[in-house]
Amino acid sequence: MTQNPFGGEGGFDMNALLQQAQQMQEQLMGAQARLAEAEVEGTVAGGAVTVKLSGAGDLLGVDIKAGGFDGNDADDLSDLGDMIVAAWRDAKGRADALAAETLGPLAGGLGGGGLGGGLPGGGLPGAGI
Repeated sequence: MTQNPFGGEGGFDMNALLQQAQQMQEQLMGAQARLAEAEVEGTVAGGAVTVKLSGAGDLLGVDIKAGGFDGNDADDLSDLGDMIVAAWRDAKGRADALAAETLGPLAGGLGGGGLGGGLPGGGLPGAGI
């Protein structure tokens, strides 16, 4: 059971409030670290193109299966570009869902505004998402 930050009889316990804020900050930093270490993938066309992102949304890699595209054909290259974008969007959606799952429980303690604009990231320093 958490301590009432307002004290027992109408008083205000600033130390308890600051302790709770510090605990919440530590939990948030831990969640952000887990997101930075996590990896998600997005794929299209049966795995012809796969994009890998960190849980924080940073691009880690793009994998293109050999033999599926002619590098001398403008239409094939255009299609490849579209597939990379689609795979990135798939991976980004997964990263956003992971961030909401990871950071969501912490948002409840931050008041009605959540994480400053909604998940994921919400403009938090170091969130990277």
